[in-house]
Amino acid sequence: MSWRDDTMISPPIEDLLGRVESKFSLVTLAARRAREVNSYYHDLTDGLGLVVPPQVTTTARKPLSIAFEEIGADKITGTWFDADEREAAEAAAAADAAAALDAES
Repeated sequence: MSWRDDTMISPPIEDLLGRVESKFSLVTLAARRAREVNSYYHDLTDGLGLVVPPQVTTTARKPLSIAFEEIGADKITGTWFDADEREAAEAAAAADAAAALDAES
């Protein structure tokens, strides 16, 4: 038995870590997607359909397991911002808001 077969989750964590920048990114991405999957199953009874359904066919029942399988299948990817990029985007948004207020006046 190889070390890759000796894991409790599928896909293995080692494979998932190759798809994101860090362990923190993996945890954050999986948790956010698991919340969305949970909301999707909760909203099925309401008929709203506002959340994207699971992107993989799975036998998993837990939202976090479904999220890990989606990440492993490259169906879900994260967008990570650099601090400088975030500041530039926020400054541009503030400038646009100020220009819109000036235009209204």
